[in-house]
Amino acid sequence: MPAQQLVVLGGTGFVGRHLVPRLAADGHRVVVLSRNREQHRELGVLPGVQVRSADAHDPAVLQRELAGADAAINLVGILNPRGIHSFEHVHVELVEKVIEACRANGVTRLHQMSALKAGQGLSNYLKSRGQMEARVRQSGLDWTLYQPSVMFGEGDGLVNRFGRLLRQLPVLPLARAQARLAPTWVGDVAAAIARCVDNPALGRQRGFELYGPDVFSLGEIVRLIRDASGRRTPILELPDGLGRLQAQLAELLPGKPFSLDNFRSLRTDSVGKNDGYAMLGITPQAFAPWLPRLLTASARQRRLSAARSLRR
Repeated sequence: MPAQQLVVLGGTGFVGRHLVPRLAADGHRVVVLSRNREQHRELGVLPGVQVRSADAHDPAVLQRELAGADAAINLVGILNPRGIHSFEHVHVELVEKVIEACRANGVTRLHQMSALKAGQGLSNYLKSRGQMEARVRQSGLDWTLYQPSVMFGEGDGLVNRFGRLLRQLPVLPLARAQARLAPTWVGDVAAAIARCVDNPALGRQRGFELYGPDVFSLGEIVRLIRDASGRRTPILELPDGLGRLQAQLAELLPGKPFSLDNFRSLRTDSVGKNDGYAMLGITPQAFAPWLPRLLTASARQRRLSAARSLRR
């Protein structure tokens, strides 16, 4: 496949930081739209990659940036709304603007990040992902949907988050401990997208469920993280009534570490039925063997952050 001109929205986020270097290594020309390019210079030094400061929610900006592109890749997503950035605004309205800009510029190919079980369950997060998928399927474009389970990797919100809580708390109260998840490595998700970019026919008008080889309860995941970090923090599995109360209280804390909508999302098991990795010829990485590396990387990052604060 010849090199393509790709426009990536959300390219500075968790998946994007793994995908963009992969696309550059494959020889593609990549434009990453970011709210502040100066904070992401590490991507801009990659060959063939430009990071441009742009408001991706501005239709005029999308019209301009997608001119001449071969494909758009939309990785933008949130787990909790904040201010004007509601689930509707980020997941549904943005994709409608992307689709319109693609049509206006003759860009026929759209790669869209979604989530496993999109459109199912009670959470607004999954509902909005389902609405987004409906817009993409009805767009008339050559689309591909990527539907990962919870992702892990360096800088994730899973291992890092629970590793931090296990360090800080004498006892970790855990809501929805019996929720079932099939964690998938972010590098495998990036590989799936890159493979479909290189072979457009492979993913045209298809959705890929992307999940790891092992299924765990949330409680088992947290215990694996605790044991790999060498800690003995007791884990208190909460009944749903107390778990809901915990979520309501956590919404009031800075950074909203847990929310009622997160609680609702965990009522829907993030376990797939159709192995998208097998369809793409990818053998997914297991979760547990990664933990020592991720926890070491997290400790190293904490030391670097502490050193930077001393120099200020």
